[in-house]
Amino acid sequence: MQIKKISGALGAELSGLNLAQGLDDAQAAQVRQALLDNLVIFIRNQDLTPLQFLNFARAMGEPIEYPFVKGLEGFPHIIEVKKLEHEKVNFGGIWHSDTTYLEEPPMGSMLLSREVPPYGGDTMFANQYAAYEGLSDTMKKLLDGLTGISSSARADVSKTREDRIKSDGKEAAPMEYQAEHPVVRTHPETGRKALYVNVAHTAGIKGMTTEESTPILEFLFRHQVKPEYTCRFAWEPHVIAFWDNRCAQHNPVNDYHGFRRVMQRITLKGDRPAA
Repeated sequence: MQIKKISGALGAELSGLNLAQGLDDAQAAQVRQALLDNLVIFIRNQDLTPLQFLNFARAMGEPIEYPFVKGLEGFPHIIEVKKLEHEKVNFGGIWHSDTTYLEEPPMGSMLLSREVPPYGGDTMFANQYAAYEGLSDTMKKLLDGLTGISSSARADVSKTREDRIKSDGKEAAPMEYQAEHPVVRTHPETGRKALYVNVAHTAGIKGMTTEESTPILEFLFRHQVKPEYTCRFAWEPHVIAFWDNRCAQHNPVNDYHGFRRVMQRITLKGDRPAA
């Protein structure tokens, strides 16, 4: 396996892997270490069946179901993330870490590209270790110990899943999830601190009024996606992207109106964030 970094902030391409054949324990450990080192990894030329994709996910962690959208027939852990030719809003089209409104947000997520537009539709990623480390010592002291309140009902992100809920929504899915997590979390495997708020889901700070928390959060939302903390990936068919939700955010760019983009996604079980 070869590893090639794609930016200074985060991201690496892995080559020399054939995921259709599966991974042995040593290979799986190498891939997981590459994820921990680079926060997001990309593996090209992987034309996988749903079962082969699921087997790769199982080698990396424990797949879980997404709360709002039904999975593929026979594969409830694999959902389609798609924007069709007539649609204007893309699924998850805002900076975020996946489903932080759950008590145990996911460890990681992976996308497998099935159909991509002729141009556009890139995904951006942001390093939240670097975002935390880029703060002043005074701001770090202010944030350490604070608790953020996440909600699935934030207006901007709710809009980004409306089309998929209409076409693929779960009948019994509740209307809103809410959870409380540290504003700064410690990664359970690396021990590093990362900012753990995001504009899509973080609605407030526990113990503060809206007037008090809003300026702090708005500053963090701008700060944590500065260009120097990010990378941008241009898709082609049959690529897997696998990112660590505990220390990275992502944002799919919505710049391909009139074209179809179809991905398959698997989410991996995480733990309860700790300060």
